[in-house]
Amino acid sequence: MARIGIFFGSTSGKTRKVAKMIKKRFDDATMADPVNVNRASADDLAAYDFLILGTPTMGQGQLPGLSADCDEESWEEALPRFAGIDFTGKTVAIFGLGDQVSYANEFLDAMIEIYDFVTERGARVVGSWPTEGYEFNTSQAVLDGRFVGLALDLDNQSEQTTARVESWLQQIAPDFGLAL
Repeated sequence: MARIGIFFGSTSGKTRKVAKMIKKRFDDATMADPVNVNRASADDLAAYDFLILGTPTMGQGQLPGLSADCDEESWEEALPRFAGIDFTGKTVAIFGLGDQVSYANEFLDAMIEIYDFVTERGARVVGSWPTEGYEFNTSQAVLDGRFVGLALDLDNQSEQTTARVESWLQQIAPDFGLAL
């Protein structure tokens, strides 16, 4: 089994695209194929000591899910299924997608919900990301002046995505026991 699990929620396919971009950097022994959380069980997540979790932010700062007018279940419905997981001893990195122009007052807010969920259950979260280079008004996903995970805006800064992902993977590699 691979050492790192990567799970994502997606509505438009953009978060899935980033998850696949991350996976391409690793062989199958290192990282499992990305899995949409609407197809994942608690046992699927619990099987990994190293996790990368990705989410878009919907509408007014919501996790993707049915109440956010998504066509399929996503993080909103998955988190209750994952509530019994003990994340103690697990290392988690989070990436989020948002639109800093159209949603400047809730940019990447969904990331904080994933962050809170795993930290309340004992996870060590790595991979905070600087706020420099973004233009937004406010984000719940900013703690101590940094995003709680990798911040991506494929709507307005898509040309920066590859470099940001690569830089972030370099940053989290030591925490995941990797050499990149």
